[in-house]
Amino acid sequence: MKKLFKNKAKKGKLFWITGLSGSGKTTLSKKITPYIRKRFGPTLLISGDDMRDIFNLEGYDKKSRLSYGLSFNKLSKFLTDQGINVIFNVIGMYNIVRKKNRSLIKNYIEIYIESELSEIERKGIKKIYRGNKKNIVGRDIKPQLPKSPDVVIKNDFTKNTNDLAKELIKKIESL
Repeated sequence: MKKLFKNKAKKGKLFWITGLSGSGKTTLSKKITPYIRKRFGPTLLISGDDMRDIFNLEGYDKKSRLSYGLSFNKLSKFLTDQGINVIFNVIGMYNIVRKKNRSLIKNYIEIYIESELSEIERKGIKKIYRGNKKNIVGRDIKPQLPKSPDVVIKNDFTKNTNDLAKELIKKIESL
């Protein structure tokens, strides 16, 4: 019977992809998912927007965003503890959320998609930056940008997303 308990379950990896809305998080996450699945095994792709839809999360103020981020920590830990890799793309604007990920999840990889808000607005990628909407991270709410991400991808919208995905995969491989 003891032999069964000696084999510790393999933990999954958390690929926490953060950046401003419109920076390319979701697009790049979708593009790297087949690679992550093939390379590391069972993988779930989750976005902050998915979580909002599934759980009817309606608050966009700082307090709500922090509460959601801390809940996303718990979900990520729950899944990775079961050997499932998670690609979680979320604005993730709080250092405390990323710090908690590092302390809770052994196989944590923080990926920051760096984009200038002015470029995102100029490209018109996200309509949320138009009009009088409130609580927009980067405009109304100042984000706490990652202090020491494991990977930084600069998206200035001059490269196509396939090239950015290849760059991201190459950087993941080098970790």
